[in-house]
Formats: sequence, C-alpha cells, structure tokens
Amino acid sequence: MMNVTNRPLIAPASASAVRAPAVRRQAQRGITLVGLLFWAALIISIALVLMKVFPAVSEYRTIQSMVNKAAREGGNTVPEIRASFERYKQIEYGVESIGGNDLDITKEDERIVITFAYDKEIELISPVYLLIKFEGKSR
Repeated sequence: MMNVTNRPLIAPASASAVRAPAVRRQAQRGITLVGLLFWAALIISIALVLMKVFPAVSEYRTIQSMVNKAAREGGNTVPEIRASFERYKQIEYGVESIGGNDLDITKEDERIVITFAYDKEIELISPVYLLIKFEGKSR
C-alpha cells in the first residue's frame, strides 16, 4: 500500500531506530540563593568587625613605637620620659587611649624599660561591644 507521497505506510522494524538519542543529565553544581546570602552575610560581618578593629590595632602599634622611642631617647628620669612620651603623643595623630601617666617605667640591667596596658572597647552593634586588652613593653 502506498500513500500519495509514494512512501510505504509500514512501521519501522524497531522502535529504537526512530527514538532520539538519550540526553544524559548532569548533576547541577553551584550555590543556592540561600547559600549565597549566608556567605555574603558572613563575609560582610567579618569585614565590618575588621574595619572597626583596625584603628585600635593601628593605635596600639603607634603607641608601641612611641614607647620604644621614649625609652631610647626620652631621658634618664621618670618625669623626663613621661614628658617625652607626651611630646610624641602631640606629634602623632590619633593616640587617645593612653597618656604619659599610664606608663610604668623601670630600669632593668641599666636599661630603661617602659610597660603599658590599656583596654579598648569597640562598639560593634549597639549593645554589643568588643573588648580588646592591649599591653606592651619597650624593646
């Protein structure tokens, strides 16, 4: 039997000959929206804490260098060393946590040693504070 287009109306011998090739599905990879939001919030929180802590650490390093300079060049008596530290404090910008009266000045092996310690409270989110206890010693 033939149709109008001269093709046979007989079905092919096997059904697999007509079927399209099977497409393999790969497992989806990536991050979900919830996972993305979680990691974004975590990274932003860490960045905010670091941005608030950085000025305090910078101030500590400045104080440490001022103490080292005062121990080397400040003088021989306690009042001279305290006055020297106060002069350095006027020159350096941003040192507010400690003054000359907060320094403990001693002599060890004919060498002047200056020690200091102070606490710094950093407000993260109002009623949450971060307390950092700084302490140092001249070299």
